Amino acid sequence: MIPLTEGLMKTHDAVFLEEPPTPGFKEMLNGRLSIDDYLAPIDVEYPEFSKRMCCLARDLHANGTTMVQVEPFLEELIAIHDFFANGSTPTDIDHESLRYAVYLRERNVSGALLAYYRTVMTGTFDESISAIITFARQDAAKFRLRDKLRAIAIANRLKQYRSSYIEAGIIHYCLLPMLKAEIKGEVRVKSIFAARKAISQIGRKGHIYGPGDQLTLLYILHPDTAEATSRKRLLAARSLVYAKLIAKEEITDRLETYPHIRNELDTIAMVNRLSINDCRALFPQIRRSSSAATVEIVKNYLKTP
Repeated sequence: MIPLTEGLMKTHDAVFLEEPPTPGFKEMLNGRLSIDDYLAPIDVEYPEFSKRMCCLARDLHANGTTMVQVEPFLEELIAIHDFFANGSTPTDIDHESLRYAVYLRERNVSGALLAYYRTVMTGTFDESISAIITFARQDAAKFRLRDKLRAIAIANRLKQYRSSYIEAGIIHYCLLPMLKAEIKGEVRVKSIFAARKAISQIGRKGHIYGPGDQLTLLYILHPDTAEATSRKRLLAARSLVYAKLIAKEEITDRLETYPHIRNELDTIAMVNRLSINDCRALFPQIRRSSSAATVEIVKNYLKTP
């Protein structure tokens, strides 16, 4: 995705990156700190992607683009970790503060995620469905706060530049309307889904919202609907299978063919063929299997009448 992203970023005066400020960022941009040394203390999920994004950021900076790290929620979360590491406890946080709001959202999401991990390994299929739905609801609340904080932070800076590119993952769907509400029409904002061009280039159709993302988005867009409808239960059931099917490791071969996007499209298409009863039947077979084994199990299952 980086070549597509580069084509968009380099046409703007400023780029707002979806990451909290990190030590050494300016030095890395200026070449006074190597990219490897800059990334060494950072817990990155995809190392090769992070390296190449740093190369891109460095090139853009050299050509006059202002690179800005803006992710207030994660910045505050890091501060909370430091706060606890220095001996403080949750009771020391002012309950009226932003810090407490961030702490509460992260605590609730982490608790729901741990409960899901425990349930999916030892609980029943229906208990696992409930655990996923609970996690999605808590995760959605976190994303709403995260997007709200980022919208406020970015809106205050947009008018400094003629044009800006705002990096955001596809789950941050509410960032656009929240940002528009903050700027009140003073700046024109539009969304661009870079993945659409990649999907078109490989001759495919569809989207890369997996069932878990779709479930979370339902709660992001409709936070007051707590009931587990049949649609939500189906998405939760499919996400159980999807999580076992999707490639977990970073793919670095033949990048021009968009291997991650192909994998996501293929996996989404596969789970979309499954009913909730199909997922129920597959659950005991795949709950402890590897991704490769799960792919074969699901493919063989779908061949059956």
